[in-house]
Amino acid sequence: MKHSVEARRLMVNRHHENLSISEQCRLLSLHRSGLYYRALSESEENLHLMKFIDEFFLQAPFTGTRKMIRYVERMLGLKVNRKRIQRLYRLMGLDTLRPKVRTTVPGEGHKIYPYLLKGISIDRPNQVWAADITYIPMRKGFLYLAAIIDLHSRYVINWSLSNTMDACWCAGMLKEAIAQHGCPQIFNTDQGSQFTSDLFTSVLKENNIQISMDGKGRATDNIFIERLWRSLKYEYIYLNPCNDGVALYAGLSNYFDFYNHKRVHQNLNYALPVEAFKAAA
Repeated sequence: MKHSVEARRLMVNRHHENLSISEQCRLLSLHRSGLYYRALSESEENLHLMKFIDEFFLQAPFTGTRKMIRYVERMLGLKVNRKRIQRLYRLMGLDTLRPKVRTTVPGEGHKIYPYLLKGISIDRPNQVWAADITYIPMRKGFLYLAAIIDLHSRYVINWSLSNTMDACWCAGMLKEAIAQHGCPQIFNTDQGSQFTSDLFTSVLKENNIQISMDGKGRATDNIFIERLWRSLKYEYIYLNPCNDGVALYAGLSNYFDFYNHKRVHQNLNYALPVEAFKAAA
């Protein structure tokens, strides 16, 4: 008898002595994202503010908190102080100290690796993968989404939802991607603590993958995955706000299937990502 997804979720023992959560999910054929679908909550007004800020940043990703206060007052008619906007920036992972939106910040003592993509020609699948994290608004809360894409083909290698931004979550997503698709030559991320952690970088080193990290303050180093976030939010998230994490997980599954297998890309000469990704297979 095949168990439902919900029944398989209940089978996972978060305190199992011998099996990690990732291993239990693999044995149960359950995506690890399904365990972290409970949305984080805020007041209704703050959720409204956060959605506005998120949409505004897609258009103007260099907006600091002082200017954002003015836009909120002009466009939403709300009076807010800077301390409140700064808190929401931190909660959403927007770094006010850099000209690029950052969902993560460097961890103290973590090694920062050089940016390896400047001047290279990315002309084949599995040459370079990139990963990033973004905030996903919902009707009554929000979650965080991480994804890995192949830069040549724009193919979404793997993705995961969570209500916490930790290195274990990101490392688990990376291990799944490698198990399913093999290893890239180079892996590029920002300098966030999840990606600079020993837990994450050790997976890359064990698989002989070169580690590349965006330059501090550069808005274009990870431009391809930023375009993925833009497409996802305008084509699905903002048009279909979900009530809960289960619905969001199902909707993202459908969207990424569409993105990989049905959505043509002009920069790929109107080919599908899956076609470009498997071209060299």
